[in-house]
This record gives sequence, structure tokens and C-alpha cells, in this order.
Amino acid sequence: MIFRNLFNLFCALGLSFFSALAISAPWEARFFNPKPTDNDVILPLPCEGSIVFRRVHVPLSKPLDDFGVTLGSEGTALRYLEQSHPAHISGSFTTDKPNPGRYYLMAKYEVTELQYQSVMQESCLRPSVKLMLPKVELSWFEAMQFGDKLNIWLRANALKSLPVEDKVAGFVRLPTEVEWEFAARGGNSVSSTEFREATFPMPDGLNKYVWFAGSQSANGKLQLAGLLQPNPLGLHDMLGNADEMMFESFRLNKLDRFHGQAGGFIVRGANYMTPESDIRTSWRQEQTYYREASPNKQKTSGFRLVVVAPSLTSTGRSKEIEQGWAELGARENAPNASANAQGPATTSTVERLSNLMSGLKDDKLKKELETLRTELRTSNQTRDEQRGTAIRSALQQGAFMCVLLSQEGRFYDGLKKHYDGLCSKVETLSKEDQASCSKIKPNVDRRKAAQELALGLYSDSIVEAGAIYTVPMVSPEVVVKRQQFLARKSGNLDAFLDTYWAHLGQYLKDRKITQSEWLSACKKVTVN
Repeated sequence: MIFRNLFNLFCALGLSFFSALAISAPWEARFFNPKPTDNDVILPLPCEGSIVFRRVHVPLSKPLDDFGVTLGSEGTALRYLEQSHPAHISGSFTTDKPNPGRYYLMAKYEVTELQYQSVMQESCLRPSVKLMLPKVELSWFEAMQFGDKLNIWLRANALKSLPVEDKVAGFVRLPTEVEWEFAARGGNSVSSTEFREATFPMPDGLNKYVWFAGSQSANGKLQLAGLLQPNPLGLHDMLGNADEMMFESFRLNKLDRFHGQAGGFIVRGANYMTPESDIRTSWRQEQTYYREASPNKQKTSGFRLVVVAPSLTSTGRSKEIEQGWAELGARENAPNASANAQGPATTSTVERLSNLMSGLKDDKLKKELETLRTELRTSNQTRDEQRGTAIRSALQQGAFMCVLLSQEGRFYDGLKKHYDGLCSKVETLSKEDQASCSKIKPNVDRRKAAQELALGLYSDSIVEAGAIYTVPMVSPEVVVKRQQFLARKSGNLDAFLDTYWAHLGQYLKDRKITQSEWLSACKKVTVN
């Protein structure tokens, strides 16, 4: 009897052991990445699981740089929630490819039941399709606890899987509103106009991208993660299905800023119970942290993660940021064509104020001058940011003008070659061919005029930019604009941008208008 009991116990233990092995086998991709694409970033989870992220690029490389955007929307009834407002975004991790910039990671899908349980439970679940539903009916505190437990596990078991900034590993958390909305709109993968639309571009129609209320879509039910098409950054279910919890507390919109009172937590993106007419990227709602005596849990609310890094990663980074901060608004580049040196020709007003303050003994006056200096620096910084936006717009216009010049020039060259080959000796042609040449000639003349007009506009853009900007002003914005073109997969607009910048940069140095060279260079760049 004793041996039989021991045998049964051994068998039970053996079966449990092999069962655990089967459950702990690496997950198949269909259970964590049903729509795999290039450049997916995969981090491990407990229970041999995985979670997928996508890079959200910001085309600025210095730690103190951030990128100005407009979030929210105009014309909605709930303006105290969604009124458009200026915001700024930056990435955590530095990259040099394809150009210097920064990025953060946004989860490709909402966290699923399977992923949630793999982190939060002691035992491992067997992967199944039904566990691919987004994890909902959890509190904001439980979402935060999930991130905390996952961070601890990653640091103990898979530290090298995390991206690193300044030799410091990143960490996961809920996204901020700015991080979420910038990614939801498509980031730099869409044009400025598309970024400001109510939703990201949906060429196949709303139903192909969003689960919303009604029998034509979600039909009142939460749907499996990743069934529909992604947004331009490759992120699924950013709108609809489960609305998503944000990191920070809710605040009302007060025109161009947020109100001073911080309330409950924020959910973004709408959900499977949201009417089709209310689906928009600016949709935001407040949820209370508690309902009666318990944490608030909603059947429509889930979450996704971001991977970011600390800002002050080291003493060296702190010094770099401190130096950058000291330079904010301190320069006063002369807005004229002759100011092409790397710095201002004369001492700036900010520097003169600093020098004046250093020799003062009147503390009250020194404080007043310090306030004035701070206000001046702030004004200068705002000017610099606005000027950067204007320069990027001018660079984009110049690149498109180079495209137009290439097309018009190639068209004219082809038509002129055909005309010269056919009509060079009109007197030897038959009357029928002479008549054809007479019909072609006006078209040749029109195309030549169109080329000359395009060349004139292109030249004007260079001369006008040269009258306002300098090489030090323009060169950093070229890097930003190139990153935007590359992120949007805009054919080879980056090549036209480089051509335009070569022409503008040379003009800023020697003030020579070389139209024939500009025309030839633009024609050499083919339109993809």
C-alpha cells in the first residue's frame, strides 16, 4: 500500500513536471504578435512569454531638445476636455540611424490577459486564443503594479533585452498623454496635415482599423488584440476596443494650457462601446481612482506600455543638459544674410545683462535684472522654436520645388529632344510632317516656359531664405526635416532636400545665383 501511494505520488509529480514544461514552452508568435512586421522590438516575459513594441521616433538628438506639436482638436463640443493646445515630445533613447534622433518604445498591442497573468500569477497559463483579449476590468493601481513587477523581473532575468541610454537600462510604465497621442496620430510617419486630422489616415475605412459600438463593428464585445490593421507607426487598436489608462492624473483643458487641479486618471482612445461618431484621436475621459470602497475597474478599460529611460542618467549627462539649458534663449543670431559665422558677431543682450549684473551691489536691482534676463531668454527661446518651425517649412517647400524642377526639366528635355530629332530640318520634311512640327512647337515653348517658371520659383526660395537665415540656423533643421521625410517613407524626398540644402548652403556662403547648376542638379535626382 505504501509503495502504491509512493508510486502514485511520483506519477503525479512527474505528470505535473512535464505539464509545467509544456506550459512553459516559448509562446508561439500568434499568441503575442499576430501581425509581425519589420522592426518589431520584442521583450521577454515570465512563463517564456513575450511582448512587442514599436519605435516612436522624434527627430531631435540632444537630451534637452524637444519637438513642438499641436494636440487635441478644434470644433468638438467638449472643448474643456479636448481643445487643441501646444505640447512637446522627445524620445528617451538616442539613435544614429538613419540620422541622429531619439525614440521611445510603445507597445504594439494592448496588454492581453495572457501577458498580464504571466507577470502577475505564480503559475503559468497555457497560451490560448481566448487569452489574446486585452486585459480589462483592472484598476489603475493594478496596471501600475503590473509595470512594477515586470520591471523587477526584467532586471533580474533579462536586463540586456532592455534598450540603453547613456549606459542606463530603460524601464516600462504607462504612457503619458503626450506620448500616447503623438504615437496614436502617427508621429512623424504622417504629414503635418494628417497629424491634425480627427484620426490617423485610414485608406480602407474606419471598420478596418477600429472596433467601435454597433453591429457593423464590435457589436458590444471586446475583441482579440491585433485583428484589425495598424496605424502608420504599426500600432494596433490605438483607437477603439479597450480605452487605455495614462500615467498622469486628469486635468481640464483651459485653452492653451491645462487647469491647475489634478483629478482622477485619464483614459484615451475610446472603446468598443463608443459610437462611431465619437471615434477620434483627441478623445479623452476622466476616471475616478475609486468607486465606493474599492478601486475603480471598468470592463472597457485596459492599458499598453511604453519603454523609456531616466532623463538624468549620469553626471556627464547632467552637465550636458546644464550646458544646453544655459544656452537656451541666450543667443541672438542676426536675421540678416551676412551673419554666417558660427556665433553672433556682437555680445547678445542676455550676455550684456549678465555682465551688468555681475558688477552690481544693489540686491533689489540685481533681482529685477535677473527677472528681466529670464523673461528675455524665454522670449528668445520661443522665437528660436518658432523660427525652427519656419525653417523646416521652407526646407520642405524647397525640396518640393526641386521635385517640380526635376519633373518640368525632364519633361522639357524629352519633348525638346523629340522635336529636334523630328523637326531640325523643316525644309526637307513632307507637308504632313511640317504640320506636325507646327503643332509640337507651341507645346515645346509652353514646357520651356513651365521649366523657367519652376526654376524662377526655386531660385526665389533660395534667395528669400538666404535673406533671413544663416548656415548655423538652418543646418540642424535639415537633420530634423530629413528624419521626417524618412519616417513618412516619402519616396526619395530626402535626396531632393539634400540637393536643395546644398544649393542654399552654397548661396549662403558665396551669394552666387547659379540657376543652370541648380537645374542640372535637381534633374539628376529622379522621383521615386
